[in-house]
Amino acid sequence: MLQIKVLTFNPVQENTYIIFNEQKEAMIIDPGCYFDNEKDEIVSFLKDNGLTPVKLINTHCHLDHVFGNKFIAEKYKLPLRLHKEEESMLNLAPASGLMFNLPFENYSGELIFIEEGDTIKLGSDKLLAIHVPGHSPGSLAFYCKEQAFIISGDALFYNSIGRTDLPSGNHDQLLNSIRLKLFTLPADVTVYSGHGPKTTIGYEKQYNPFLS
Repeated sequence: MLQIKVLTFNPVQENTYIIFNEQKEAMIIDPGCYFDNEKDEIVSFLKDNGLTPVKLINTHCHLDHVFGNKFIAEKYKLPLRLHKEEESMLNLAPASGLMFNLPFENYSGELIFIEEGDTIKLGSDKLLAIHVPGHSPGSLAFYCKEQAFIISGDALFYNSIGRTDLPSGNHDQLLNSIRLKLFTLPADVTVYSGHGPKTTIGYEKQYNPFLS
């Protein structure tokens, strides 16, 4: 059975996810650790719980989700996994950082591309990759059917949706992604978003003001 640890990092209050199993293997999704104390926090959690990171994944590559890519990749010798349409966003992230006075060193190692329908395995557990473009062209969500949860990135939030006024954002496309890809999931599925508190598919279908 998978367990989920949420760590909220950087000035944008981004949710970094550590998903781990009973065999002490872990995947790190969207490491947003920017400051040294944040990097220490993620390392300490992994060490204190005896976890070995085996996968590094981005739901998408806006700067607040990729600050810690290079640090995690180098420390744990991991390649970065992402959708192929996010490579250009990854390359643009440092320039975005300078615009917001948040300079950082970008990841520049091996890229492993994830496609819609791919299965991301962690031991005997698995997550289904779902392509949910709109906030960003290659945005991915990761669905665990067996435990009824999804890591939604910045596609869907509690009572909100991802911004679409950023480069390559598309409002209509995001709404379609949510309605066709996420709202077709069972109502009791817990949604772990890129920012803010968790929610459920059923709650958002009924109350989300952007989708009513």
